[in-house]
Amino acid sequence: MASSDRASKKPLDIVVKMGLGVFVGSFALIWGGMYLTKPDRSIPPYTVGAQLGSLVAVHVPRDTPDEQVEKLLHRFRRVGHTTRDFGPMKIYPTTPGNPGGRYRSMTVLVFSDEGWAESTVLERYKRGDEETVKAVQGAMRGYYRLEGEEEEGAIGSLLRNGGSFEGARILFKGLVTDPLPVETESAERGISLSPL
Repeated sequence: MASSDRASKKPLDIVVKMGLGVFVGSFALIWGGMYLTKPDRSIPPYTVGAQLGSLVAVHVPRDTPDEQVEKLLHRFRRVGHTTRDFGPMKIYPTTPGNPGGRYRSMTVLVFSDEGWAESTVLERYKRGDEETVKAVQGAMRGYYRLEGEEEEGAIGSLLRNGGSFEGARILFKGLVTDPLPVETESAERGISLSPL
């Protein structure tokens, strides 16, 4: 009886131990990778459609509510106030070589239809083609504008002359050196999907 107990309590073979270690380690690696690369759910998914110098066209999914577009514009604002590096937000430097910074001047137009964020439309808009300007203003969901130390963000359209706004609701306007409101920072955190 003693010899049969020893036979049943035989230690695991080294190959089995290594296999179990690889199995458990691969699940830990997959979970860790998923956690570290999880998408930012505090802002809507967006794509930079085209960029012509300091003019950037971005599109969000069609069913994105205005509240989510506001969160995206507030994220641009927060980056403008903190690092002023919009590279992680998929925007190429708008003023490369400028001693004042790579993003001294920038206008981001937000659309729900990716057709408005194409480079051909953006070129006609920048040229001032009246028909295109009116159509773009009607299709625009919001904008973020940064000129030196001044910034502005709104839901609605931006008129070509930049002086007056029709159908736009100004979210913020001021200097990037002004302190950010507390509610803007806390509202941008969003809901974490992490179990930790």
